[in-house]
Amino acid sequence: MGFIWNFPLFTIVCSLFSGALCSILSPRAAKRYTILFEGVLILLAACVLGYTLGSGASFTYVMGEFPAPWGNEIRAGVLEALFALVFLVIMLCSVFAGERFLQKDLDESKINLYYSLVNLMTAALMALVWTNDIFTGYVFLEILTLSSCGVLIVREIGRTTLAAMRYMILNLLGSGLYLLGVVLLYDTTGHLLMVPMRTAIADIAADPANLPVLSISVGILTIGLAIKSGLFPFHFWMPDTYGKASPISAALLSSLVSKAYIFLLLKIYYRVIGPEVLEKLPIGNILLVLGMLGIIFGSVSAMLSDDINRMVAFSSAAQIGYIYMGIGIGGLAGYTAALFHMLAHAVTKSQLFLSTPRLAEVSGGNLGFRYLQGSGLRNRDAGKAFSVAALSMIGIPIFAGFASKVLFGISAVMADNTMETVCVLLVLAVSSLLNVLYFIRTMVRIYIAPTKEQVKEGKYDYRVKEGHSPSFFIPMLVLSSINVFMGLFSWIIVDLIRTGLGMFA
Repeated sequence: MGFIWNFPLFTIVCSLFSGALCSILSPRAAKRYTILFEGVLILLAACVLGYTLGSGASFTYVMGEFPAPWGNEIRAGVLEALFALVFLVIMLCSVFAGERFLQKDLDESKINLYYSLVNLMTAALMALVWTNDIFTGYVFLEILTLSSCGVLIVREIGRTTLAAMRYMILNLLGSGLYLLGVVLLYDTTGHLLMVPMRTAIADIAADPANLPVLSISVGILTIGLAIKSGLFPFHFWMPDTYGKASPISAALLSSLVSKAYIFLLLKIYYRVIGPEVLEKLPIGNILLVLGMLGIIFGSVSAMLSDDINRMVAFSSAAQIGYIYMGIGIGGLAGYTAALFHMLAHAVTKSQLFLSTPRLAEVSGGNLGFRYLQGSGLRNRDAGKAFSVAALSMIGIPIFAGFASKVLFGISAVMADNTMETVCVLLVLAVSSLLNVLYFIRTMVRIYIAPTKEQVKEGKYDYRVKEGHSPSFFIPMLVLSSINVFMGLFSWIIVDLIRTGLGMFA
């Protein structure tokens, strides 16, 4: 066994250790350690991606060399390595770019504890990406839920406390349903590891009389993860959760945490249930309908928002709908579109949530649209970062969002059902129009100087400007570069996703 086979395990175990270590470090040391540590993890994930691409095969690491059911397994392929790498890059950029707001939102004595939670979140994210055991997935779902609530509640204002309580209650409900689904599948198959479970499910599904039992088990598990990731109609927690959190927390929760839940669900669909068996169940059609409804309702709610953070939060609900719509379409094209959009949205959403507070800083601390007039001129770095992300969300060519919508359109055209094709294409057109309305409206406002009447109101000084900040500019440049790369060279990412899906079997 090559030494590189240990790297996925290192990303999990070392992150858990780092969480404990940061709790005893000084705030400054914890920040520096976390940034350095995330950089090391990026190198490990890049090595795994290069190794799996070079070897053309995935590998399974059996911890302690104990076979099932006593042992546990970690599995690494191209798809897992790609998502681990992108997740870690976004984590590092978010921590680096939003660090200055921790000084404002947190008491100095708690900053090191915040970095402890960030490291625990990293461990949970990596475990959900690498795990080959659905019960281990549940264990780290809980760790991710608790660390997510921790980074949310640290701001210690009334709205964040309420949002954290609501978030925890709904996430615990989702975790409970996921666990119930795991128990039912274990009772049916006698396995928890993904490959043996898939073999058993294929034998069970050969008898049509067993399909209702599978539908119930998989359906309960799906509802649990849908609640946790914010699929319509379970998206109502997003505005307060994302809108009132500290910028780093909002970026991490919206861009990474929700995607990790969906990635686990996709692994279960593809590696446990199997695409052939899943097509026999009604779950795909339900996800397709809920995904399309989420796109429309999320976009309409974003358009009606009068607060930029709430607008971006409702936009997240719409983008989650896109991902579930791709899963509902199914097939290689549908799964590829969903996975590509997960990456595109993760990169873009972190830019949005990290740039909006800087626009508010030069607008008297206000997030309302009427106060943001000309904020892109007063903080040019934040204005540029927001604009790149907004154009990607709209679907302008050269950006990742455009490639995502093309992939969804292709998957819809390839569907066998004409009505499904028409509905998906119509939803894509309507949602793109709505995206144009609320994102272009925002971009116009932040780049038009305030009127004389607004200046005369004297609520704050419109002349306040923010200088060039390397700690913000460099992470935004990295994320913008990834965004443009995914737009211009989308076929490279698509090939990696399809190669990874081929290794899933």
